Amino acid sequence: MFALKLLSRLPFAVLYVISDFLFFVSYRLVKYRRKLVWKNLKNSFPNKSDSELRKIEKIFYKNLCDYGVETIKLLTISKEELGRRVKFVNPELSIKYLSRGQSLLNLASHQFNWEWLLVAGSFVLPGQMDFVYQPVNNKFFDEFTRICRTRFGAHGIKRDSVAREIIRRKNIVRNIAIVGDQYPGWGHDKRYAATFLHQPTVFFSGPNQLAQLTQYPVLYYAMRKVKRGYYETKIVELSLPPYEKENADVLKNYIREVERVIHNDPAGWLWSHNRWKTRHLKENQLAAQP
Repeated sequence: MFALKLLSRLPFAVLYVISDFLFFVSYRLVKYRRKLVWKNLKNSFPNKSDSELRKIEKIFYKNLCDYGVETIKLLTISKEELGRRVKFVNPELSIKYLSRGQSLLNLASHQFNWEWLLVAGSFVLPGQMDFVYQPVNNKFFDEFTRICRTRFGAHGIKRDSVAREIIRRKNIVRNIAIVGDQYPGWGHDKRYAATFLHQPTVFFSGPNQLAQLTQYPVLYYAMRKVKRGYYETKIVELSLPPYEKENADVLKNYIREVERVIHNDPAGWLWSHNRWKTRHLKENQLAAQP
């Protein structure tokens, strides 16, 4: 960790030189997950030509390497510096609820740089920032991400204890943050089936369940890369309580907004993630929801 902290103190100009080198290695030499990325792009954009997809693929790998050095920078970056680099276009949409003591359920997606979004939101927006996460087996990486995400006061909640923690902390005005577009890989995960990017896709049903449990307004944070090292986020109101038990509007609206963001900036999404694995699924689980 000491070495990473030293690295994080380098100026952005130097870090982006390192990112350029990582791009050359990962894209040209190692070809890190190139087959998976290409398959995901081909299936998601059937109307785009191969030349268009190759351009998206190349920019994606540049974004991925930038994401790596930017995440390391979180170890030492100041609030002022990060606040300049992550702009919230309409924070008043969130503030209007939090300022009157109303907690929120905030959804994001794997649009670069979602780590910066969480950390910046923990001091730009009023209220406590609680983020839901899944611990990873690599203890070093798990500790690294925890330190980065909690530097400015955010509180981590393990995915398997979400309901218990929400009830325990119910009197705290807070933003509950979830990146909701992961693949639900555990056999016992409750899933929501939909068509996403032209493909049968399953999502965690957790956002719907949490909305029903908390009866909080649900917002989506649509992030985009303005230029290297600078991002902006537009907040979108997804759904408002009351939520009925069988109502799936939260996820339906979330999927629609994530698709819109991806189509507007296709190179900004995490294409190297094996999002469309089909294990644990039965045929009837792959049928799209109306």
